[in-house]
This record gives sequence, structure tokens and C-alpha cells, in this order.
Amino acid sequence: MLWLTTHLWILLQPAPTSTASESASGATQALGGCSGSVANFAPILLMVVVMYFLVLRPQQKQQRAHNEMLKALKKGMVVRTNGGIRGEVVEVQEKDVVLWIADKVRVTVLRSHIASVETGKEPATSTKTHDSSSKST
Repeated sequence: MLWLTTHLWILLQPAPTSTASESASGATQALGGCSGSVANFAPILLMVVVMYFLVLRPQQKQQRAHNEMLKALKKGMVVRTNGGIRGEVVEVQEKDVVLWIADKVRVTVLRSHIASVETGKEPATSTKTHDSSSKST
């Protein structure tokens, strides 16, 4: 640990100035600010900007699109949950969605656990109705 702190301290020390022109530039640095420390933080700032555009911004867009999809849920849509259950939306409540996944089988799922809406596919059931009062012989 001592070795690391000693070497870091040596690396962070400013280089000694020996010529007159260097001492003049040192004086202007003293008057103008600390360009050396800004140059040290430039790679870190660049990494933060790159991380924002490569990770955070696309994730925010994806989250926004998912929230829009959850707001647009309607009765009759075929959806897939995070657990992989595929069903047709029977009822949409404030926090929950009731899915019909098979004859006489309804499941209440948190609205936030709907992963996607399946488009261009037939409903989760065949031509039978999902009314629990209907009986087939």
C-alpha cells in the first residue's frame, strides 16, 4: 500500500521547470488556472459521455417504449409475460391484468410483468369463447 501511494504521489507531482520560457508559461498557468488538472479529468469526462450515449440513453428509450406499451394494453390483445406465459387480455385494471391462458383458466398478472404484445398472431385460444359459462360437449 505504501509503495502504491508513494508512486502515485510521484506521478502526480508537476514536472520541474528549468528554462525561462517554461517559467513564464508556469506564471501564466498560475494566473490562468489549472489546465493540468483539467487534462487529467478529460478521459474520465469522455468515459462518462460515452457511457451515457452507449448505455444510459438507449436504456431510457427502451423503458419509455415499454411504459407506453403497458399504457396501451386493451382487452383482446395477446401478450407474453416475463415468465413466458402467453395469454389474451381479458381485463385491464390499474395495477393488474387478467389473462386468459386456457379454457377456464384466468391468471392475474402485474401490469409491469407484461414483457411484450404479440402482433400478427392468432389469439391464445382457438375459436372457443373464453366465457366460463359456455360448455362444450
